[in-house]
Amino acid sequence: MNELIFATNNQHKINEVQSMLDVSWKLITLKEAGIATEIPEPFDTLEDNAGAKSQFIFNATGKDCFSEDTGLEVMALNNAPGVHSARYAGEHGNDKANIEKLLQQLMSIQHRTARFRTIISLILKGKEYRFEGTCPGIITSFPKGENGFGYDPVFIPEGADKTFAEMNMEEKNSYSHRKKAVSQLLQFLNQYNGQSKN
Repeated sequence: MNELIFATNNQHKINEVQSMLDVSWKLITLKEAGIATEIPEPFDTLEDNAGAKSQFIFNATGKDCFSEDTGLEVMALNNAPGVHSARYAGEHGNDKANIEKLLQQLMSIQHRTARFRTIISLILKGKEYRFEGTCPGIITSFPKGENGFGYDPVFIPEGADKTFAEMNMEEKNSYSHRKKAVSQLLQFLNQYNGQSKN
């Protein structure tokens, strides 16, 4: 069993990513890894924040780890909220307030195209690798659905007729930006495993 520290204590994210992982990999949360401090996200890009988080964990534990930074980029808002998605309304993790602010900003806007973008930073044996996944779609006029988290109730992925929050995990994974980035990560890890056995 290979263990990877995942830079989150968000159980929704843990469940979502663990559901995509091969059985030979086990996710370790920050709490399980003994990291209780808030990991800084000081940068203006998803790439830099993801890299900073994985480096922080590796420096603290010396163990293989990965972090991800995900943002919702709305074209009519110059790609906002972007890197500030989790604290768009000011308070980190207040999904309801973030959605309310987003819908208010888009109230008079007809073109509501957007995309979710995930950057993964993996540190394996001290070396960093990055992976990216995107999911285009549109922002709805009001929230729909009870599943998921973040902006899921107001985001309909391209090719679908319901929001992420109206989908089960399997449906969401078929579109998910995070699934696309994690798939690249897994492909890399499987190749890495194969090479290390040779």
